[in-house]
Amino acid sequence: MNLPNIIAELVKAQNEFNSKAYADCFAEHAEVFDEGKSHTGKTEIQSWIDKANKEYKATMEPLDYDESENILSAKVSGTFPGSPIVLKYNFQFSNGHIKSLKITG
Repeated sequence: MNLPNIIAELVKAQNEFNSKAYADCFAEHAEVFDEGKSHTGKTEIQSWIDKANKEYKATMEPLDYDESENILSAKVSGTFPGSPIVLKYNFQFSNGHIKSLKITG
């Protein structure tokens, strides 16, 4: 599977539980929508993913990438009920960074 570099970097950061590297994949004023909540800006995104990493230890295994829709399907495994689960990561990009990410089931 041929993933855009920024998505490959995001997956690597997630699987290494590197919250700073994860947040660095995003544009300065990016937005993440997950579990009914929005997280805006790199600082807030880093705080959100750091908390999630500590709580759930979730890793991502890319399964499919739809280039026309910018949607990554990934098997996510961790210490949460129902693990593993397949989630969809809906991306929007700007200048080589992620400007928007919506995570859905």
